[in-house]
Amino acid sequence: MLKKIMLALVLLMSAGVMVSAKSNKSKKQSGFTMWQLPMQVGNIGNSYVFRTSGGKVIVFDGGWPAEQLYLRGFIAGLGNEVEAWFISHPHDDHMGVLWQILKDPQGMKINHIYHSRFSPELVELEQPYGEYAKDFYAVLDTVSIPVTDFREPGYTGKIDDFNFKILGVVNEEFHTNPFNNSSMVMKVWDDKKSILFLADTGAESGDKLLNGPYRDDLSCDYLQVAHHGQHGCKEDFYKSIDFRACLWPSAYWIWTNDQGGGYNTGNLETFETRRWMDEIGIKEHHVSCLEGLFKLE
Repeated sequence: MLKKIMLALVLLMSAGVMVSAKSNKSKKQSGFTMWQLPMQVGNIGNSYVFRTSGGKVIVFDGGWPAEQLYLRGFIAGLGNEVEAWFISHPHDDHMGVLWQILKDPQGMKINHIYHSRFSPELVELEQPYGEYAKDFYAVLDTVSIPVTDFREPGYTGKIDDFNFKILGVVNEEFHTNPFNNSSMVMKVWDDKKSILFLADTGAESGDKLLNGPYRDDLSCDYLQVAHHGQHGCKEDFYKSIDFRACLWPSAYWIWTNDQGGGYNTGNLETFETRRWMDEIGIKEHHVSCLEGLFKLE
């Protein structure tokens, strides 16, 4: 009888520990809220906004120049002050809104800009995008806002409970798909979740990330699929890291691979990426053209 009582006590204590552990996990606090913003024009775009637990606003990219009215309004609704604005690379569907806001702030306050600047030689490799990049840098050079230019990966920062780490920076060695292959890659996290932002990372820079010193940092809860879901990182990249959900900053014509000829008749590789995700077993997908505004807390 005594043995049975002791066994029951052990089981109860074990159950209590398990319940406590589960309870503690469920009580993890969110350090920031993230919004994946839907595109307001029919073209490609990449726009994410965060609000920290302390009320600070952070932007990653921001989207196409024509989307500035929407993003201006969104930021105005959060106080019209941006603590940190991260730009992955100078394609105008990523830096376009910031480019226009820097020309005409209209009362918006930006406290810090982070990016990884391209050399003049790299800028010349893509036209007409190189001209847009030149103008963006010319405007950036005239503002009094502090600007951090990451030359090496590995920097870790913290804004309230919003943690970030720069995993990839400009890659001057890649002359194939040069702008995308120089996307700044960033991981953000709090006690509750982690998100990996690949921006437009290409096959070559994806391989460099996999074989680099920050390989272990690539695993995450939420993964922003590279280059809007097509012609970005290779299959091996996605199948070599751990994640459980996908963020797709994708226009409908990209998601459906329909460039005017009908469903999946175009030359995009979106359906390959979608197939890889099915094979990995990813069930949670947040597609901007289907879901609209997605909020993650």
